[in-house]
Amino acid sequence: MAKVKQPAATQDKRVPEGLWLRCPDCENMVYRKQVDERLGLCPECGYHFRLSARRRIEMLADEGSFEEALADIASADPLKFADRKTYSDRLADERRKTGELDAAVVGRAYIRGRPIMLGALDPDFIMGSMGSVVGEKITYAIEQATELSIPLVLVSTSGGARMMEGIVSLMQMAKTSAALARFDDAGGLYISVLVNPCTAGVAASFAFLGDVIIAEPKALIGFAGPRVIFQTMKRELPEGFQTSEFLIEHGFIDMIVARPDLRSEIASIIDYCGK
Repeated sequence: MAKVKQPAATQDKRVPEGLWLRCPDCENMVYRKQVDERLGLCPECGYHFRLSARRRIEMLADEGSFEEALADIASADPLKFADRKTYSDRLADERRKTGELDAAVVGRAYIRGRPIMLGALDPDFIMGSMGSVVGEKITYAIEQATELSIPLVLVSTSGGARMMEGIVSLMQMAKTSAALARFDDAGGLYISVLVNPCTAGVAASFAFLGDVIIAEPKALIGFAGPRVIFQTMKRELPEGFQTSEFLIEHGFIDMIVARPDLRSEIASIIDYCGK
């Protein structure tokens, strides 16, 4: 019987992983490099992909002007919390994944030459949730803005309070809100930027207390998410409910600004308010 010749092994020509992304909005496959070059926008439909806290700061602050504060503080595990894994292990995993100690980055910066206190939450660190460290960093940024009499700009994206820290996390809502009340009494200007998603405890505290509230297009913004509301009330929600566009129509936010225009818009607001 004749032997069947086996085909020669072919080289694996698969595309390297991570070069392409599927846009959640238009569902097209888009080249990651193009998305990065466009500040995280889909080149086909303009969908705003999520950005890390440091990418946000890099996008907004004048080059080389950001001076980070409280960079070395990290959450503890006061409740010895465990679900599928311990909170300590979860924190360790998140730190390895993101390179951050926690979900907030704050510090002094300049935006087009205007001095500000700037902070951003990182959606990749336990979904930007607020525990003791996030609360401490945000409060520090507010208090420094008060002391230095400079505007405050915070970029908020979050799934809410961090349940693994229990009441310690919930206390940060009052802590940050009280600091903002003192900042307001001192005549400070607070520009709050809401990006997808911004919900729950963060939304119910410092994120919704801005003198000027800006949102990126099509961001999900609200306290409870649409699925939670539906499961609780058993009612269909209006079309577009809790999107930036729905909220501006109902007077809940002041403006919708596409990401490439945020920096110039914030600088203009600071000038307009005389700060």
